[in-house]
Amino acid sequence: MAETDALAGRIDALEIRLAYQDETIEDLNKAVTDQWKQIDLLTRKIAQLTDQLRETTEQIGRPNQPEPPPPHY
Repeated sequence: MAETDALAGRIDALEIRLAYQDETIEDLNKAVTDQWKQIDLLTRKIAQLTDQLRETTEQIGRPNQPEPPPPHY
């Protein structure tokens, strides 16, 4: 009977440990997913800023070009 109780105790301990590991895995998965969303957003912003910088550099390189009219015209 003592062996059965010891085995039952070990199984209970393993089940508890597994439950905590599952929770930790879920938390880590959420953190990684959130980080990838942030990385994706930052990557898109960098691309947008790169395009804006390229356009500005091209405009500076052509100072004799007429300026476009302001947006309110």
